Amino acid sequence: MRIAGLQWWKWLSILLIVYTVWQGMLVQVPRLPILHETIRNLFFHVTMWFAMIILMVASIIYGVKYLRHGNILDDIKASSCIHTGIFVGILGLLTGSVWAKFTWGDWWVNDAKLNGAAATMLVYFAYLVLRSSIDDEQKRARIAAVYSIFAFTLMLVFIMILPRLTDSLHPGNGGNPGFSNYDLDSHMRTVFYPAIVGWSLLGAWITEIEYRLRKANHLRSNQ
Repeated sequence: MRIAGLQWWKWLSILLIVYTVWQGMLVQVPRLPILHETIRNLFFHVTMWFAMIILMVASIIYGVKYLRHGNILDDIKASSCIHTGIFVGILGLLTGSVWAKFTWGDWWVNDAKLNGAAATMLVYFAYLVLRSSIDDEQKRARIAAVYSIFAFTLMLVFIMILPRLTDSLHPGNGGNPGFSNYDLDSHMRTVFYPAIVGWSLLGAWITEIEYRLRKANHLRSNQ
């Protein structure tokens, strides 16, 4: 279904992003020590990382499809998802750094989750290096598909498992209560969940554009 040249979900992503920015600045938030108004970054920093995780899951799905059927277009879809996921992940790191500056006093602190997030990005940067170092199309696609599973597993360890086992300043880690336990109230939920959907759909839109461009280049080079 298309509305004025765009599929409905693309219009939905625009509306949700606008709603997130607008309500993210205006919605009533809890008055908490240290966090104060910076808690509004929850609608951007955290939700962008949710979108990144969704894109990385999609890359694994397309990578497995390539391993099963050998369709190179599935590899293009998988790598396009990772490219967009890395972009969104970088935005997540930047918004997290801003948050750290105004809550913890520095742009970067020695925190398990922050270090894990940085390590995650390095693992995915290595994915880009790996792809660029292999000339054979089919071999590159196979190795990249397997590596993406390895990279996603490391990401879960770095940002979800290790921070919960060590001291971390992040809520929900190192013995600190999670947002849902003390400050993600009903007002914030009305923005938080739509923001996850909005950033995820925007990521899917960007991925679709890259995929279509790379597919066209692939078909042209094989004519």
